[in-house]
Amino acid sequence: MDWTALRLSLHLSILTVLFLLPIGIAAGRLLAFRSFPGRGLVQAIVTLPLVLPPTVLGYYLLVAFGKASPVGRFWQAAFDHQLVFTFEGLLVASVIINLPFAIQPMQRGFETIPPQIREAAACCGMSPWQALLKVELPLAWPGILTAMVLSFAHTMGEFGVVLMVGGSIPGETRTIAIAIYDRVQAFDGAAAAEMSALLLSLALVAIALTFTVARRAGRHFG
Repeated sequence: MDWTALRLSLHLSILTVLFLLPIGIAAGRLLAFRSFPGRGLVQAIVTLPLVLPPTVLGYYLLVAFGKASPVGRFWQAAFDHQLVFTFEGLLVASVIINLPFAIQPMQRGFETIPPQIREAAACCGMSPWQALLKVELPLAWPGILTAMVLSFAHTMGEFGVVLMVGGSIPGETRTIAIAIYDRVQAFDGAAAAEMSALLLSLALVAIALTFTVARRAGRHFG
């Protein structure tokens, strides 16, 4: 077991979930409750990481983060090092590729809230922030929890984008998925099997938790 790669993957997954939590709540709530010009295009952009091959998405992120890009030049000027092939670049890429896993379940969670409940909160004199914290978030929690679990599990197992943007730098960008690939390339089947079993177990737990939450939420609102 490559414990350094495992710790890095856990660190990356936790930070990705923490960054996506406010983004997912804001975007999911907006898409659930508001109609605006270009809404369909926004939803298509959010869904894009689900259908694009990881290497294609990784290539575009590599170009977007490179020294020749405005983002890359800004990062180089601000922090005196490049964004690609660093943990920071890996984190930004991870947040981007996990947008659909965070936003869509949260959007579905907010969509389960009956309009009359939100109207009743407004009639009771609650401010929008009070309604969000005391009414909407408690009711939308199954979607929020599902989004966090899926984002965490997907980040742990992501390979293509991680390899394109981060490479395989030990202790910096080599995640457990990259470590499995490296072990296979080195014909170390035992280590690859051990790490693969760990990722498989995490994926199964994440899927089981997601279905359990969805089933209980369905009974609650049914």
